[in-house]
Amino acid sequence: MAAPRLVLVLSENHTLIPADRPRALVDLAVQAERAGFDAVMVSEHVVLGRGADDAGLPDNPRAYALPGMQHPATPWPAPLVLLAAVAAATSRLRLLAAAVIPPLRHPALIAKELATLDLLAQGRLVVQPTVSWHRAEYEALQIPFEERGDRLDEHLEAWRALWSTSPASFAGRHYRFEEVWLEPKPTRPQGPPLWFGSDRLHDRLLRRLVRFGAGFHPLGQPTDEELARVRAALRQAGRDPSELELVGGVRGSFPDPDRPAPLEPALDRVPDQVARGFGTICIKPSQFTDDPRELPDLLERIVAGVAERCP
Repeated sequence: MAAPRLVLVLSENHTLIPADRPRALVDLAVQAERAGFDAVMVSEHVVLGRGADDAGLPDNPRAYALPGMQHPATPWPAPLVLLAAVAAATSRLRLLAAAVIPPLRHPALIAKELATLDLLAQGRLVVQPTVSWHRAEYEALQIPFEERGDRLDEHLEAWRALWSTSPASFAGRHYRFEEVWLEPKPTRPQGPPLWFGSDRLHDRLLRRLVRFGAGFHPLGQPTDEELARVRAALRQAGRDPSELELVGGVRGSFPDPDRPAPLEPALDRVPDQVARGFGTICIKPSQFTDDPRELPDLLERIVAGVAERCP
């Protein structure tokens, strides 16, 4: 069993690194590269509004901020800006913009930002576009919440046109442009690799995976039947399922609301995911420590612990 690639989650670490110190997140990415991590990941909200915590808050503030369980004051640094700083400070790490919310922007605008970031990172960028879940965020930016799925689908088609050809044209229900040049283009003709994920494998997600997907990063653990459905759809489209990157992760089991989770039980869950085909595993460090001084040792323990369990 080969050791998986490890992704360090940079978002949601405000219990460990103060929100007004984004430079410390860049330093954390540098430490992750030195420790042997494959990638760092940053997720997005532009704004949060009332109702972001309607499902209640996590019992432990170090846990993942799941949909509907986020205090409106939860800090979310701008992902593309933060990843640009990480790109300048590192040389090997993949940079995962997972997730960004394209329907909150025009497709040409975000296509330009992603292309530039990909060039700055010399092809290390990976993007996970999503529609997200928070109605108040869409309302604040005056984008109809009910249109978010259709808008994302148009983004994906428009990005492919803008990144691959010049001049590019696109005509959809929500976006339209004719004979435009988007330059410079990203390092690959069809743009950065795209991941997709959700809390369930719905039909639209499956279509995006088959047409555009380089990776499947679900929220939670998909069933064996769902994985089989993904693989069957890829084969039917003439794609090799083994080329789809399956992305899993670990969550800490917290002894009480006031303490971090122990690391070893979390790492013990990695081999089962690897055995199911998940070759990439995400880990959020603030689950396991409150002390920034412990981070270098923690990252090395994670890398060594996963290697021991997946020799």
